[in-house]
Amino acid sequence: MWGLAFKPNTDDMREAPSRVIIEALWEAGATVAVHDPVAMPEARRLYGNRKDLTLTDNPQAALKGADALIIVTEWQLFRSPDFDEIKAALKEPLIFDGRNLYDPALMKSFGIRYFAVGRGESVIA
Repeated sequence: MWGLAFKPNTDDMREAPSRVIIEALWEAGATVAVHDPVAMPEARRLYGNRKDLTLTDNPQAALKGADALIIVTEWQLFRSPDFDEIKAALKEPLIFDGRNLYDPALMKSFGIRYFAVGRGESVIA
């Protein structure tokens, strides 16, 4: 997962979508690896040390071996990633984008399945 704060440039996680998503993933038995440029200390304060939560030093570390990438906060850092690196790091090339950061045609050109909130799966002919 990329992003914890409810919006960029803050560490505020009150009522942040990331909390709902993380807790639902835990309920389903998942482990979550996440990166946020500012809100990591707040996540540690809220959740403590858990085996099913890894707070990573950089966005790429959150991808390693993950089933998919979920983008929750539209940090500038996440706007121009290396899509080949994303594809190589994930078990399946799959992105759920809660902020519609990427162009669906670009995702298709990289061979990444791309679901953007409000758009569904982006299938470009």
